[in-house]
Amino acid sequence: MPMLAMVLGDPAPAAAGPLRPERRDVPHPGPGELLLRVAACGVCRTDLQLCEGDIAARRLPVVPGHQAVGRVAAVGEDVDGWSVGDRAGAFWLAATCGTCRFCASGRENLCERGEFTGWDRDGGFAEAMLVRADAAVRLPDGVADVDAAPLLCGGVIGYRALRRCGIAPGGVLGLFGFGASALCAIQIAVHRGCTVHVFTRSERERARALDLGAAWAGGYDDPSPEPLDAAVTFAPVGSVVARALAALDRGGTVAVNAIHLDRIPEFPYRDLWWERNLVSVANVTRADAAEFMDLAAAIPVRTSVRTYPLAEANAALADLAAGEVPGAAVLVMDPHAAPGPPRA
Repeated sequence: MPMLAMVLGDPAPAAAGPLRPERRDVPHPGPGELLLRVAACGVCRTDLQLCEGDIAARRLPVVPGHQAVGRVAAVGEDVDGWSVGDRAGAFWLAATCGTCRFCASGRENLCERGEFTGWDRDGGFAEAMLVRADAAVRLPDGVADVDAAPLLCGGVIGYRALRRCGIAPGGVLGLFGFGASALCAIQIAVHRGCTVHVFTRSERERARALDLGAAWAGGYDDPSPEPLDAAVTFAPVGSVVARALAALDRGGTVAVNAIHLDRIPEFPYRDLWWERNLVSVANVTRADAAEFMDLAAAIPVRTSVRTYPLAEANAALADLAAGEVPGAAVLVMDPHAAPGPPRA
């Protein structure tokens, strides 16, 4: 039976509906691959940037979506450890060469021949997709499909951003911007005893941050209640990066968690002096994904999602672009499971 896929042919504004529905044959897994029957797939801001052309496409047409949760429907040759019926997830990292200096040193997220789900390979905006078995993530029990899906990008990259900024348990952390990724990061930081200060324009997001354990929440231009040991910026705006750097204590680090940034404005050297650091977060590793998903189940990390039927993927993109999605948008393949109201 053919499957439905939402396909990007030519990037366009989200309001114009850049995705087109196609009926395709269900693909067959090749050597080393799994066929994943998708149950839910998160809609990430990176998907939006790809569909609108802010991120250059690697191939067109392509099926976006890199937060897919489902069940293994078929197993290709030379696959060990996976069986039909296993629950699995696909995330941003789709494949690496395994032999370059980055892969050999545990930095596969920097692999120069890396491939990415929904960018180089067809992703999860479809009823089925192929996933390399060595890049699939085992998902813990007790987390529903629609709740697990947004964790596979926003959650995992937020987890890596916390590692990159070097925040220690009990430290003072600043989060600049408070979308789906920051929502996960704050829960990890609070779980580890950190004092968290959140900077965001949205009054609704400030209230949400305080509900999740933030010690303080204010605007981007508000002074920090105290010097920050570390900060993570989630907004794709360079001026926010400069603001976070100015709020750091000596020796602190700002991790920029954005795949796209407009520009970083000029700032005085005194904001960088005293061995402050400015680093980026580039992709994630398989270890990041596995570690975070286990941690998310143990805490547990709460998610806030709004569900859409797969066929309404353009509506999900448009709502995301308009800032009308509290938390994360998730496509569901079962038409009886969507649309749905926000759930926390």
